[in-house]
Amino acid sequence: MNKFSDVSLRIEKLREKILYHNYRYYVLNDPAISDEEYDALYRQLEELEQRYPELITPDSPTQRVGAPPIKEFAHIRHTIPMLSLKDARSEDEIRDFDEKVRKSLYDAGIRDFEYVVEPKFDGLSCEITYVDGMYASASTRGDGTVGEDVTANVKTIKSIPLRLLSDKPLPLVQIRGEVLIGKDDFERLNEELSQKGLKKFANPRNAASGSLKQLNSRITARRKLDFVAWGIGDIKGVTIRTQKQALDYIESWGIKASRPREVFKDIEAVLGFYHQVEKGREKFRYELDGIVIKVNEFSFWPVIGETSKTPKYMIAGKFSPQRAVTELKDVVFQVGRTGIVTPVAILEPVFLRGVVVSRSTLHNFDEVKRLDIRIGDSVVVQRAGDVIPEIVSVVKEKRNGSERPVVPPVKCPVCGSALVVENVYLRCVNMSCPAKLEGAVVHFASRRAMNIEGLGPGVVQKLIKKGLIKDVSDLYYLKQGDLLSIEGFAEKSAENLINAVQNSKHINLVRFLYALGIPNVGEYNARILAERFGSISAIKNAGLDELLSIKGFGPEIAKSVFEFFRDSKNNYVMNRMYKAGLRVEEVQTKKYLDGKVFLFTGTLSSMKRNMAKELVEAAGGIIANSVSRKVDYVVLGSEPGSKYDRAKKLGLNIISEEEFLKMLERSK
Repeated sequence: MNKFSDVSLRIEKLREKILYHNYRYYVLNDPAISDEEYDALYRQLEELEQRYPELITPDSPTQRVGAPPIKEFAHIRHTIPMLSLKDARSEDEIRDFDEKVRKSLYDAGIRDFEYVVEPKFDGLSCEITYVDGMYASASTRGDGTVGEDVTANVKTIKSIPLRLLSDKPLPLVQIRGEVLIGKDDFERLNEELSQKGLKKFANPRNAASGSLKQLNSRITARRKLDFVAWGIGDIKGVTIRTQKQALDYIESWGIKASRPREVFKDIEAVLGFYHQVEKGREKFRYELDGIVIKVNEFSFWPVIGETSKTPKYMIAGKFSPQRAVTELKDVVFQVGRTGIVTPVAILEPVFLRGVVVSRSTLHNFDEVKRLDIRIGDSVVVQRAGDVIPEIVSVVKEKRNGSERPVVPPVKCPVCGSALVVENVYLRCVNMSCPAKLEGAVVHFASRRAMNIEGLGPGVVQKLIKKGLIKDVSDLYYLKQGDLLSIEGFAEKSAENLINAVQNSKHINLVRFLYALGIPNVGEYNARILAERFGSISAIKNAGLDELLSIKGFGPEIAKSVFEFFRDSKNNYVMNRMYKAGLRVEEVQTKKYLDGKVFLFTGTLSSMKRNMAKELVEAAGGIIANSVSRKVDYVVLGSEPGSKYDRAKKLGLNIISEEEFLKMLERSK
């Protein structure tokens, strides 16, 4: 054995030891060596890798941190959609779920089945992909179909192995779970932020989400994030038949999985577990907001089915939210971007599950009547789903006669126009209402919509005040000189904003539909519309019956879409944008690049990389962030990085930018 191979063997043995001790410390919480002994092993590995950098591999423990800051997150399409869970907020709703499951299975001749029950951790859902046992990528849930690429940030979480503990690594496995921060670590993080004069996080979930979505992975690495798995997405190389088996496999690979977990045949036993976990929730290291009940056998899942958003074979049993009593100091009226006027309660600040609550929506004036709420009342407040503050009831026995009724406004509190009654809502119908216009423009320019950098609420307010924009189409007619008349704008900042507006003129259909702010149409429904019709003109010509036939579209959504595209003012605004040069990429109903995985390295000459990635996704392709055998095409730009060398070693299909552009042309 020569010296080089001897060093290579020493490095590999050190990595295996460190991997094992990481598993003992971060996953089992049962360290087998002291911190000093662990640090000594880590230093040995660092020193050897510094002397022999050619032996550094992506799965080395020393490679967790070090990625440079990024400008924005790319997107990753989920191979299997990550659906949201429907909530059950009472025992009766859990029993109702059980009855529906039993009926579906009994109708199919299935009498014997089990439930797996686990805690519901309150974090940020994430999918981690391993290829040949090696960490490859990670993404957030996003809209369930496409998530944000957080590969570099998740890599810094020490409880996530860069190589799975398996003698026979699978070709592919996607592990799904929650990114979390412990209660104690959350308190320490907020204390550090407070000492630095920075804004504190409202709760552990926000801290986990904010930390994971840092553009600089070095900041993420300093936050003590953790990961607890609750399921599996796509998998190749092994057949898993039950949820329990899936979680057992995950733990055998060296990753934490939901615990405690139990298997029950009887729904009453499930309810017993539900109350047991709720009673002991404060003892858990992480915030819990309920339990998750899943039919254990995967083969039964298609029999029970799912809606467009939620599976019918599992449900979240939510815990009762914590409540507190405080005083209603006032009620103010807020105008949203659709013109709906919402009463908002101003409360005497009260501490509720780790958050100081001082405001709460009252939803609408029917709710005000139902509660019989008055200014000066003592009210019971809770955080719905342990997140959104809401008033549950009024403590009427505390009234002393000084309380004042809540009087609905007759005029818009922002523009003074008369309000109209629509069902249970009051709405301002003035198209030029500054409150509506500001919200519509801010939404239109937001990152997940048109992504116009630098067009935040403050700038929008100034543009409206100056009379430079009266609807969103005016953005595309702004000139640099217009901006120079506004306080805070100089030559360079004005130029940057004009360029950002111009750069938004080439947009995909999903983002444009979302940007338009169609009532009841968020990102998910925008994607459904785009994939169903393929173009704005096809959506505009769709009849109400055709819209109603879309799976998951009820009368309210279908009517919103139908009426939006038949409104002359909306069409006027869109036509002005088209005349200004806006081009909306159509979606092919049969996508040319369906399922093909692309990786970019180097600089493209024909377009920015983000635009290239969006075009690939629009044609049904998938974007990879790292080199693996899963990649179908490596697109080679000028001055390629180390990804090019690794791709050549793996024998991947490397194509030029010209070949890539020809593929895009064929996809149109």
